Amino acid sequence: MKNLFILVFIFTLKSFAQDIPKEFNYNEYLGYVKKYHPLVKTANLNLNQAQANLMMARGGFDPKIEVDFDKKQFKDSEYYSILNSSFKIPTWYGIELKAGFDNNDGVYLNPENTLPNQGLTSFGINIPLGQGLFINQRMADLRKAKIQIQLSDAERKLQAIQVLYDASVAYFNWKKNFNEVKLYQNYASNSEIRFKGTKSLIEQGDKPAIDSTEAGIIVKSRLLSLEDSNLKLTKSKLELSNFLWLENNIPLELSEALFPEEKLEISIQETLKTNDLMNPDFSIVNHPKINALQSKIDVLTVDQRLKANLLLPKIDMGYSYLSEPSYIDNYQFKDYKVGLNFYFPLFLRKERGNLKLAKLKIQETAFALDLEKIQLTNKINAQKIEIQSLIRQKKLIDALVKDNLTMLTSEERLFSFGESSMFLINTRENNLVSVQLTQIALENRFYISNSELFRIMANPD
Repeated sequence: MKNLFILVFIFTLKSFAQDIPKEFNYNEYLGYVKKYHPLVKTANLNLNQAQANLMMARGGFDPKIEVDFDKKQFKDSEYYSILNSSFKIPTWYGIELKAGFDNNDGVYLNPENTLPNQGLTSFGINIPLGQGLFINQRMADLRKAKIQIQLSDAERKLQAIQVLYDASVAYFNWKKNFNEVKLYQNYASNSEIRFKGTKSLIEQGDKPAIDSTEAGIIVKSRLLSLEDSNLKLTKSKLELSNFLWLENNIPLELSEALFPEEKLEISIQETLKTNDLMNPDFSIVNHPKINALQSKIDVLTVDQRLKANLLLPKIDMGYSYLSEPSYIDNYQFKDYKVGLNFYFPLFLRKERGNLKLAKLKIQETAFALDLEKIQLTNKINAQKIEIQSLIRQKKLIDALVKDNLTMLTSEERLFSFGESSMFLINTRENNLVSVQLTQIALENRFYISNSELFRIMANPD
């Protein structure tokens, strides 16, 4: 019974705590998005895939053991037994080291496969003297896999920054609609108080009956605006919930007890680090888009070198020192096996065409890189100018709100002295509401403008 009471008490306390209004600040919200959002995790997976591709490319340089055994037995006769085994070590510059052991036997063994009774060992080297010496497909794959990690990291940042930008816009819209609801709640409450006061004055004969209709109209108008703003707030909460997740891909729903950060205009530039970006000496050298295009140029350059290498003749030379296992310490360099392969197309039209295409792709990407640098610089400067303009506009709108509030207060005082009318009060109040809505919208533009600069700079880490 005691344990049951404790459980009920804890549940009641937890439910009560959930109903207590709590500020859900922007920095904390972005922390959830960065850590748990599925698209951000997907961006990290792309980097892991690039690292896996690098491991695969390095596998081209792994030592290899090869064993080939073939035997034929027929009518109690061993026709042949052929064993060929080797251990190969690929090196960076296309050179391959090789050690082998062959042991063949049989009545009908091909004469060229005849070996000493104990078998034959070999130690040798294969060297490409033309194609494949300084670059080959194996070397190119490894170099491109290393560059691909840099490219994937840049693309990861671009994908993550887009998610953070969309999440930020959802948060700012939630805050905008939340502030509008508070505004309309306040004016709806004031209009109802004014309506009741007007009816009382009419009953006392101090005001004409038409003022009751005027006050009733403004009450209905405020309630209508409040209902519409509540609808917008509900939709913005659902939109915001799309970006709230926990571990194991568990979605969250925004609690009714949470409200947006009140002093966001003070902390937003520090949260997004856009105050550092306002520095005129800020450089775009390490921008992910620049890094991505440069990485693509590096990959294309590797392809160009590989295709240029195909213009060389293919000359493969191999040498192996041969020895019986019992005489391995007795170096007899007169026992060897040597081979030479030569291949060279006469016109090289295919190779020259591929090389020209590779050069054109590099030029195309280089043009895109130069254009991207100019566009990024102009976008950043334009965004900085917009933020500075919005700061100045915010000061003006704050002064307008203050002046309109003064006018409304003065009109209400005149009304209490019988020197004004309900129509003038409503007019003053409508002007104030309109200016305050503009103030909220301007704040929203300021937040989105900072997040836009954050998205352009693409530095989510």
